[in-house]
Amino acid sequence: MTTVGVLEETGEGERRVALTPDGVQRLRRLGVEVTVQTGAGRRAWFGDEEYVAAGAATAGRGQVYATSDVLVCLDPPADVGEARDGQLLVGLLSPLTDPGLAQRLAVAGVTAVSLDLLPRTLSRAQAMDALTSQANVAGYQAAIVAAEAYGGYFPMLMTAAGTTRPAQVLVLGAGVAGLQAVATARRLGALVTAYDVRDAARADITSTGAAVLDLAGAGTGSAERTDGYAGELAADEAAAQQRALAAAIPRFDVVITTAQVPGKRPPVLVPAEALAAMRPGSVVVDLAAGPHGGNVAGSVPEQRTATAGGVTVIGAGRLPSTMPQAASTAYARNLIALLAALIPQGSVALDLGDEIQAAVVVTHGGKVVNPRVRELLDERKEIRS
Repeated sequence: MTTVGVLEETGEGERRVALTPDGVQRLRRLGVEVTVQTGAGRRAWFGDEEYVAAGAATAGRGQVYATSDVLVCLDPPADVGEARDGQLLVGLLSPLTDPGLAQRLAVAGVTAVSLDLLPRTLSRAQAMDALTSQANVAGYQAAIVAAEAYGGYFPMLMTAAGTTRPAQVLVLGAGVAGLQAVATARRLGALVTAYDVRDAARADITSTGAAVLDLAGAGTGSAERTDGYAGELAADEAAAQQRALAAAIPRFDVVITTAQVPGKRPPVLVPAEALAAMRPGSVVVDLAAGPHGGNVAGSVPEQRTATAGGVTVIGAGRLPSTMPQAASTAYARNLIALLAALIPQGSVALDLGDEIQAAVVVTHGGKVVNPRVRELLDERKEIRS
């Protein structure tokens, strides 16, 4: 019988877990065994006793590696080299950002499956869409974090001491995270404006009741890719966008940025000159802040800094980790939907002819089989030669 092993996350500050006790019950109904690393869910407030009650076994990390046919995680484990030949590793492995990891897993004979390569335009893939579920959490939490950091009220307040105007909030990027940030900020009573380079996203902004930011002179070309992810603007379009945004941003009290391009550096949407022109007490939350940059000039991942002009800049690239129970529950459901396709009768049965599996399987049989990742590796070889 196939055994699915759940590893405790090793990332700094990571509180989520790949599988919840409720998820264990769902997996058991698929006819598989589950072994959870002791303490794997503790930072998300899921105790070992809950996993055992749901039908899982608990064991040390080494035993999970040694006895599992399938290993599940969120981010790649720091000790991923412990995975052995023939094992499946399933998670958000970011192979477009780190194709070298894919190469190492292929050499080790590990079959790597990455949820962040899921083709989002397929309706049957929606239940597996972990990027969307985690982006929903991030967008919600971004508005809450911004409201906490802002020195004023989000809603308009009428009191005996006078009327306080509502906060003016700008959300840059209207994908899943951006639209959730828009909706949450509006529920908190702010006046919300949003912007996105994609035509379809502008219609989505209007549907939420928020205003659409008109960047005169920035162009209206769409950056929608055929796989449902945002694309990268041409250099001249990006420069025009930055100039227009730099002029518009200082009008707002709070700016939330959410723009990311898979496998690329996040675009800079809030340049230094825009930060310098914002009013003291303003807040900028950068959901794209990470080791490869962010949307905001000078933002530091997972840190809150203040500019000389009194603007609070929050690098918030890992917001789902701050809501570990909700984020873990959503991720576990995505994971189980994918595992149901990979383990249809209680045994692993890969079908690379299937459109979804062909997209998410990165390595198999000692080779990097995903064409996008192979292309990145080939480019690196050309540069070195």
